Order: sequence, then structure tokens, then C-alpha cells
Amino acid sequence: MKTHKNVLGTNLEPCCFETMTGYYRDGFCKTESSDFGKHTVCAIVTKEFLEYTASKGNDLSTPNLAYGFPGLKEGDKWCLCVSRWLEAYHQGVAPFVVLEACHESVLETVSIDLLLKKSFVAKISK
Repeated sequence: MKTHKNVLGTNLEPCCFETMTGYYRDGFCKTESSDFGKHTVCAIVTKEFLEYTASKGNDLSTPNLAYGFPGLKEGDKWCLCVSRWLEAYHQGVAPFVVLEACHESVLETVSIDLLLKKSFVAKISK
């Protein structure tokens, strides 16, 4: 079994098990070549982000029970596509991230400095 790393270089921690998230729906924001969206950013979603992503055609708030998806609400953790998170960042609506649960491949698209600005730890310490 492959050990996945996070953006800090340590073992990837789970993002969320309560609403099973991740490309594999195993709670982790890990990825592989078939994951075209790269669901690698563990985010704590906000109302603003949920409204923004819905406006872009990806409604994460509405339940889809056929897939066992209860819908997300503010404060839920979810593995987001790295490109959507970065897009939301540039629009001023990116949610905070949990660095320990963001897959290391995020660093191919987003700098660690940018992630640190939106890290959950940074939110607590301010």
C-alpha cells in the first residue's frame, strides 16, 4: 500500500469521515491519474464558497441521495478540486484548508505560501 504525503511532507491525514469525501470516498484527499479534477485540497467549506461553486455548475449544497451524498453545509470538510480552490482564491471566496490533509500534489498548482495564508491553523492564531 502506497503511503501518501501531504503538503507539509508528512503522512497524509484524513480530511473527513462524517461526510465521506475524497476521489475514492475513503476520507482522504488522495489522487491518481484517473482523477481528472484532482480532488486534493481538504477544505472547510463556507457559505460563500458553496454559493460560488454552485454558480459555476457544481452544487455541493444540494443532497444527491442516489449517490449517498447528503449535501454540504458551512463548516463541513470536503476534498475540493485544486483548480476550483485556486479559482475561488482569486475570487476572494476560497475556504480555509487543513494542510495535514491536503495531498502533496497540490503544490504542483498552489504554492505553500498561498496555502499557509488560508490554513486552518492561521485562522485559529489570528
